[in-house]
Order: sequence, then C-alpha cells, then structure tokens
Amino acid sequence: TQMLSASSLLQVLFFGFGWLFFMRKLFKDYEVRQYVVQVIFSVTFAFSCTMFELIIFEILGVLNSSSRYFHWKLNLCVILLILVFMVPFYIGYFVVSNIRLLHRQKLLFACVLWLTFMYFFWKLGDPFPILSPKHGILSIEQLISRVGVIGVTLMALLSGFGAVNCPYTYMSYFLRNVTDADILALERRLLQTMDMIVSKKKRIAVAHRTMFQRGEVHNKPTGFWGMIKSVTTSVAGSENLSLIQQEVDALEELSRQLFLETADLHATKERIEYSKTFQGKYFNFLGYFFSIYCVWKIFMATINIVFDRVGKTDPVTRGIEITVNYLGIQFDVKFWSQHISFILVGIIIVTSIRGLLITLTK
Repeated sequence: TQMLSASSLLQVLFFGFGWLFFMRKLFKDYEVRQYVVQVIFSVTFAFSCTMFELIIFEILGVLNSSSRYFHWKLNLCVILLILVFMVPFYIGYFVVSNIRLLHRQKLLFACVLWLTFMYFFWKLGDPFPILSPKHGILSIEQLISRVGVIGVTLMALLSGFGAVNCPYTYMSYFLRNVTDADILALERRLLQTMDMIVSKKKRIAVAHRTMFQRGEVHNKPTGFWGMIKSVTTSVAGSENLSLIQQEVDALEELSRQLFLETADLHATKERIEYSKTFQGKYFNFLGYFFSIYCVWKIFMATINIVFDRVGKTDPVTRGIEITVNYLGIQFDVKFWSQHISFILVGIIIVTSIRGLLITLTK
C-alpha cells in the first residue's frame, strides 16, 4: 500500500513537471492551448519518467523485485496503450478536424486513419525477427518490439540532430558578430519598405475611388463609342493597378524576409550578450564537451562497425578509470559509471527533443 501511494505521488509530480516543461520550455513562445495535447504529453512524460525511475531502482536494488516487476508491467501496459492506441488516434482525429470536407464524419475518418496506422505499424515487424510462437499476436512482446524499432530509429535521428544542433546552439564559436549598426540599418530598410507599401496601397485606393466617382465601376458604357472608350481607357487603368498590386505583393514578401532577418539579428545579439555571462560560459564549455563526446562516439562506432569489434567500455567509464588511476583513490568505477552515463544520455535526449521541436515549430 505504501509503495502504491508513493508511486502515485511520484507520478503526480512527474505529471506536473511534464506540464510545466511543455508550457514553459517546449512552447513558451507559441500559443498551444489544446488541453488534450497537454494532458496526453504530460501523462506520457509521467509514465516514461516512472519507467526510467524503475530502471534506476533495478540498478540500485531498491525495493522488492516482485514489486518492481509489478509496477514495470503496469507502466508498460499503460504506456503501450497511450503510444499505440491513444496518440495515433488523436493525431488522426486532429488531422481530420482541420479538413472542412470531413467535419461531419470526422470520427469515422479518424478511425480509418488509425486502422491504416495499425496496418503499417504491424507490417513494420515483418522484416525483423519479431514474430515468435511463444507469444501471441496481441501480446505485450509483439507491441513493445515494434515500438522498440520505431524508438531506436527516432533515437538515432535525435542523436544526429543533437550532435549538430547542440554545439551550434550553445557554443559561442558559431556566433556571428552582430552590432547595433547592423540592426539599425536592417530596421531602416524595413521601415522604408513599409513606407513604400503604404504609398502604393494609397495609390491603389485613390485610383479605386476615382473610378468609383467617375461611374466606371457600376455604369457600363453603352453604344459603339462607349465600347471603344472602355477598351482604350478602363483596361489600361486596370493594367496599371494590377502592376502596382504586383509591386505591393513583392514588397510585402520582402518586408516579411526583412522582419525575419531583424528578429534573427536581435536573437543573435541576445545570444552574444548571454555568452558573456557566467551561465553562458558554462554552457559554452558544455557545448565543447558534448561535441567531443559525440565525435568520439561516432568515431568509435565507425571503427567497431568496420573492424567488427564489440565495444567493451564507453568513454565515461574509460575517463573515470584514467582519473581514478591517476589520482590513486578508492572509487567504485562500475557503479558510478552507469549513473553518470544515464545522466549524460538523459541530457542529450532532453536537449535533442527540445531543440528538434523548437526547430520544427519555427
């Protein structure tokens, strides 16, 4: 009973942390106010953190093994239910809801999309040795194996994205030099472009008012000379207005690009100011550290693949062993290297997911 109450309390805390992480970190600059999305994300986050906690308990030997197994099975069933059934169905429902032609039967089309997903999700296991006579078709092993294939693929993509995005984001080496004069010059170009847009739109409005006052809009010309007059005057005026409208469209597109460049310069200037602070220097050091760590992992993985080797020690364990041997202190390398590796992998995962989502939302 105490274990269940403690687990429930931790899951509530994880849920609250996931909610804050969603609102304050992932989408702090964007208007995401769909509570179903926030709830599903927070629930998935909470159960993922609970499973990570159970892995740590398994390493440390905390609690009874039967209790750990029960909570592991329970969390696994719930998170599979969310990942395989709830999340894909809601994504399909959300996609159908944005299509006006399918509004009346959006629940039906959402079910069709979910069944299509389930077909491809199940066919995903055909190239892999997943099917086994020991397990049934709808067993947990069949679901978790396919989720594992997708998860490993996504983790590989996130690792590659994080290896490039993290140094570019946190290292001051990649910052370009931006001065206040550059920002002022670009803002002046933006204001001049906006003035040109306003003046040309004013010309279009004046021309429309003049045509309305002359009766060229509502009064159709009659007779043979009226037809000749309409061909020689009104068409020429409409062509002039169309050219001006094309210029306005081009200037509006230019203004959007100038605005984005101005916002990028302001963000770069803020990053330069931030890099001069103590926290900025700390993150700059972390950028170098994780860059070297990722390059070393890529290099060793390539060597192991080419020469068909099996890596015995990771960089963290090897670094701790060298440090302990150099200092000559008593230290449980095998025990602490697992925890430090978990922390490093967790940092890389969190920064990769956050960086990828921010880039996609931009």
